Amino acid sequence: MKRWLRWALLVGAVGLATPGVAQGVAITEGRDTAEFSVGGLTYEISRNQNTANQLVGRFSLTSRPCPEFCIQPMIAARGVETLGELEVIAFLEGPVSAGSGLLIDTRAPDAFASGSIPGAVNVPREVLSLDNAYIAQVLEALGGQPNGSRFTFTNAMELTLYGNGPWADEATRAIRDLVSVGYPAERLRYYRGGMQGWMSLGLTVADTRSGG
Repeated sequence: MKRWLRWALLVGAVGLATPGVAQGVAITEGRDTAEFSVGGLTYEISRNQNTANQLVGRFSLTSRPCPEFCIQPMIAARGVETLGELEVIAFLEGPVSAGSGLLIDTRAPDAFASGSIPGAVNVPREVLSLDNAYIAQVLEALGGQPNGSRFTFTNAMELTLYGNGPWADEATRAIRDLVSVGYPAERLRYYRGGMQGWMSLGLTVADTRSGG
């Protein structure tokens, strides 16, 4: 057997025989993890080190009936910034950690309970709907101030909203409702990738059922 072939087989055998060796799946070059604190709890985000890992279940699907599962625009509303995963992490490390921002998961509570982005809070799309009888209280909780029949948002929190993925409209509808009542577009952000995009990159998912 030729020497190079023996070497190739040896390297392959060693690779197969040593599971658990770090694969070096970093967030970015030179950065393996991100850490931040929210409400006295410390969170860490990293990527799944198993290079054979694949999505399973609902987030592995590519084709859903439209309506209702239609592809969402890149821009949720005029003036609202669209984020990628690195910008979401920066938002968690910045405004969320400082107490001036919230990462909002707009999915239904059962979906949120099955796993969410670390540090996110669950405010379902229905709660943010203008049809919600308690929307005034919700807007006040986000920093809005009643001003007659309207609200002013001088002290409004910075928000990043996300849903199931680019085929889900929970976040886009919530953002448009917020903008329509005067919430400043510059204080709103849209993570279009949602849970599908987050999980497709092997990023840490918090198990909210156990308080993680």
